[in-house]
Amino acid sequence: MSAAPKRWKLMFITWLFVYPVINLLFMLLMPLMVEQNQWVKTLVLTLILVPLMGAVLPRLHQRFWSWIVR
Repeated sequence: MSAAPKRWKLMFITWLFVYPVINLLFMLLMPLMVEQNQWVKTLVLTLILVPLMGAVLPRLHQRFWSWIVR
């Protein structure tokens, strides 16, 4: 039986991915969307971020699994 993952470690790995990606997206997208409503900006940001999270986070969690369950 494998050990249960530590929730705080899963959240930490997730944050380590999300924080720089959000900053990068803001740097790249927001200058192009200055005139757009905040709702549109958030929509575009999440349309990019959520699929990236779905593709990358499982791999990151797998890569660091031995640390996550320790």
